[in-house]
Amino acid sequence: MIPLSIPHLDGNEWEYVKDCIDTGWVSSAGAYVTRFENMVAEFAGCKYGVACVNGTSGLHLTMHMHDVKQGDHLIVPNITFIASANAASYTFADPIFVDVDPNTWQMDLDLLESFLENNTEEKFEVVNGEKVKRFFFKATGKPVKAIMPVHVLGNMCDMERLVQIADRFQLLVVEDASESLGSYFKGKHSGGFGKMGVFSFNGNKIITTGGGGVIVTDDEGLAKRAKHLSTQAKANPDTYFHDEIGFNYRLVNVLAAIGVAQMEQLPDFIKRKKKIDAFYREALGGIGDIKFQEVREEVDPNCWLFTFATSRQAEVLEKLKENQIIARPFWVPMNQLPMFKNNHYVTEHDYSKGVHADSMSIPSSVNLSDAQLEKVTEVIKGCY
Repeated sequence: MIPLSIPHLDGNEWEYVKDCIDTGWVSSAGAYVTRFENMVAEFAGCKYGVACVNGTSGLHLTMHMHDVKQGDHLIVPNITFIASANAASYTFADPIFVDVDPNTWQMDLDLLESFLENNTEEKFEVVNGEKVKRFFFKATGKPVKAIMPVHVLGNMCDMERLVQIADRFQLLVVEDASESLGSYFKGKHSGGFGKMGVFSFNGNKIITTGGGGVIVTDDEGLAKRAKHLSTQAKANPDTYFHDEIGFNYRLVNVLAAIGVAQMEQLPDFIKRKKKIDAFYREALGGIGDIKFQEVREEVDPNCWLFTFATSRQAEVLEKLKENQIIARPFWVPMNQLPMFKNNHYVTEHDYSKGVHADSMSIPSSVNLSDAQLEKVTEVIKGCY
């Protein structure tokens, strides 16, 4: 069987995990947690990193920290893994979904800007006794408080323009950078464009800790608060005094140890991912109606998970399954899910529907052999 995207554990993982076990530092304290946080933050070009149990918990923390609350609106692309929308829902906020560019599959910034210009109005609300300017969604009378760009498949939209739009409309920017460790826009790494960014290290990501995430930021105060909240807001560990409601979101040392070993190999992983991407694009280019995700000139992606579109998606998926090759259809758009069907969806052509209907991800593991890559492409070509 050829898997879709599995970990490659061929470095110092066992040595570092054994060190945790030998010394007894296996829980949420230990040198590997700090080391992992620093390695991820440094790689992403940010000053601070805060490790958490997974990317979803990191996104939830960022929403909670910035007082995204019941009735507030958070803007999210309609094509994303559900964790992005869930992070808003955990705080009882209402996501507003924006359709995607049909070529890059990233949030359509023309739609975003048009929506904010025509459907919001400037008002003031009182926050901690002070007047704060916000833009309110006319249809609900509620503030549009934040935007969460998602770097889908490691690709990126025009982040300079997105930040400019966000600044104009007083929107907090938190990047869902779960899939984009190793991706850059105009030489700047993902996760560093907004107030905070969040990476995921689930088993299928470019590096893994089994399950885990890291919040990155350049704001020391935000980093300290994120760490505080992720450890149950324990103000005094000796007396178990907690000064606010916190969360048990801290990454454990034994998993951080795996992450440290994975980070040591990350540059080689990215090189291999790029070779896999180039191989597929050359081998499948011009075959039937296969269409690739467009990557703009300003973007240098990590090529995490190769995904393409074809009107024969179902047939290709079935043929790959028959040949014991794991492939998956793309995520169901958020507006098509039952819990979000009544949320506002900003669209003109509903490109998300077509992207979902036609797109599929194929094997992209770092340790895929050239022979396995050849087999995958041969089976796909056979469908045409």
